[in-house]
Amino acid sequence: MTFPEIIEQTFAVEGGFDNAGLVSSQVKAFLTGHNLPKDIIRRVAIVTLEAEMNICSYAHRGHITVRVLPHFITIEAIDEGQGIGDIELAMVEGYSTATDKIRSLGFGAGLGLSNMKKFSDTFRLISEVGKGTRVKMLIHIPREFHPPRG
Repeated sequence: MTFPEIIEQTFAVEGGFDNAGLVSSQVKAFLTGHNLPKDIIRRVAIVTLEAEMNICSYAHRGHITVRVLPHFITIEAIDEGQGIGDIELAMVEGYSTATDKIRSLGFGAGLGLSNMKKFSDTFRLISEVGKGTRVKMLIHIPREFHPPRG
């Protein structure tokens, strides 16, 4: 790997579907430029796309911050949206509050949060109804890709 101790970039996400998928593509390019393992980039891209689509579907705006550290990557998605009333229910695979409009666009299958949890090594979700949601995920970088200690 060729990066300093910490690399961080924040990507703005607007609600609605005009630019849906743009941020996850930017994150993938950002990570590819730092010579990270392809399977790690894939996992980060998956959780980022799921977070981005949730912001597009349920929030006015938000942002996703990606931090690359020597041993892991964190992905934090924060939105200003409707929030989640029942987090336990929202985590059930297949449960969705998607509107008919969201479903007509091919989204809202109820897999977003469960996929974020499935493809990250650590997953934390905090939400307040009427205020928004914060999701923080961590993905470990395999030991063979850790930079040498000096």
